[in-house]
Amino acid sequence: MTQKIVPNLWFAGDAGEAGEFYSRALPRTTAQVAMRYPDELPDFQKGLEGEPVVVELDVAGFRITMINSDDTFHPTPSISFMLNFDPKLFDGDADAARAALDETWAALSDGGQALMPLGEYPFSPHYGWVQDRYGVSWQLMLTDPTGAPRPFVITQIMFSGDAQDKAREAVDFYLSLFDDAAVGMVVEYPEASGTAAAGSVMIGEFRIGDQWFSFMDSNVRHEFGFTPGVSLEIRCADQAEIDHFWNALSAVPEAEQCGWLVDRYGVSWQVVPESIGELLAKPGAYQRMLEMKKLVIADF
Repeated sequence: MTQKIVPNLWFAGDAGEAGEFYSRALPRTTAQVAMRYPDELPDFQKGLEGEPVVVELDVAGFRITMINSDDTFHPTPSISFMLNFDPKLFDGDADAARAALDETWAALSDGGQALMPLGEYPFSPHYGWVQDRYGVSWQLMLTDPTGAPRPFVITQIMFSGDAQDKAREAVDFYLSLFDDAAVGMVVEYPEASGTAAAGSVMIGEFRIGDQWFSFMDSNVRHEFGFTPGVSLEIRCADQAEIDHFWNALSAVPEAEQCGWLVDRYGVSWQVVPESIGELLAKPGAYQRMLEMKKLVIADF
């Protein structure tokens, strides 16, 4: 799968430990340190010299980047990861798929908390939503093997609070920015339900390229919302593409820093060149990046 958007997770100094945890907890998962902090750091990063700054997680071919920093930000369930335990991925063995789901649930629940208990629901015979010990949220679902094929990992975006009932508007806006993108299945609330208005999105799907996402309007009032604890990183081929996404998405000027931005719905994004690793290998490049808002390739 070509993955245009890579979710980034913010960790408070324990991304290396988390990488080892996920390698054990999630099926078909590996983790590796992709970048370490340089020896010279600004005061707010003192003590991290030589520590991992980026840990790359591969979950059955799906990439997640873990950022090792401080405790400024924390993940919330507003952006979670749905794990589809499709029997087709287990040689057609539904019992094996269910057993793998149960094993993963037990691992992620250790030190975490259930947001929706593991059990039978109208949309799945075996499903649960858990927030793990690091605050990252996962939805585990035993899926119908006769349904349309979906990847093992799907990023889900839940709109609530200030973004309540804006799921469809947001997704239409996001898809307008990409060349190969489309909405898939959308199920509406037939009538008002809790915080969700009639006609808002109970559950929906969209794709960017061949990368699938899920989206929904919450029908429950939450104390949390979108934070940079989970951001969506767009890998760009050149400066023109960086400019395109930056100019379209950035809506909170004070949030702009080092390629990070916040959009009109509160979602955090990173707009970075595909060659960011090569660029940061240049002497002094890390310090120069800290002084940027939008990343400018020529300034590295």
